[in-house]
Amino acid sequence: MVNNIEQRIYELIRPYAGTYLFNIKKVVLTPKTDLDTDLDIDEVEAEDLMNDFFETFNVERGNFNVERGNFKVETYYPPESFSLNPFKKSPPVPVPDFTIGMLIESAKAGRWLYN
Repeated sequence: MVNNIEQRIYELIRPYAGTYLFNIKKVVLTPKTDLDTDLDIDEVEAEDLMNDFFETFNVERGNFNVERGNFKVETYYPPESFSLNPFKKSPPVPVPDFTIGMLIESAKAGRWLYN
């Protein structure tokens, strides 16, 4: 069963989630859905989404700040390494989960719960 806060967060995220190509079927959203790996939301979209989230749900940002210099969206979207050698693969950078469930729990608490 989906509660009101959860439903409102899904509605907030839906425009960022897109649809399956050639199928016009909406992407299924659950609390376990990861914003970057499951929905392919890029860093700029994530910044916009999180600004909308904090404003819409009146959630205190706490340690989350999309501006550079503090704990930020780049925690979930680290800078990509660059190499002039096209054959050299950069090792993947481990990043923490960034899920819809994190937004749901933070909205219920009224503050960002994750570091």
